Amino acid sequence: MHELSIVMSILETAKNELSKVKESSIESIELEIGLLSGIEIDALNFAWKISVENTVLQNAKKIICRPEGIAKCTICNKKFKIDSLFDPCPFCYSFNKKVISGKELKIKRLTVL
Repeated sequence: MHELSIVMSILETAKNELSKVKESSIESIELEIGLLSGIEIDALNFAWKISVENTVLQNAKKIICRPEGIAKCTICNKKFKIDSLFDPCPFCYSFNKKVISGKELKIKRLTVL
């Protein structure tokens, strides 16, 4: 379950950022996890529950934004929604594309008390 290592990395980043502003706790954390990121949200939530106990994130409200998959065809240059990394362009049916969004995995915002 790589979601556990992701939660541990988020926790470490949150601790580091909290020490920079010399505050003691985090009120909320907003995560951006794209629909194409390969992250299982149920597994992440399970790992979160057991990993943040007695940490700076213990009482933090967790907000997860799920950007949809958007790609741009490198053949016809049109943008389109994708549900899978293997989806072809719906305009010219090419599989040559650049993923523009949906693979994100980042901390978007931390709010401290």
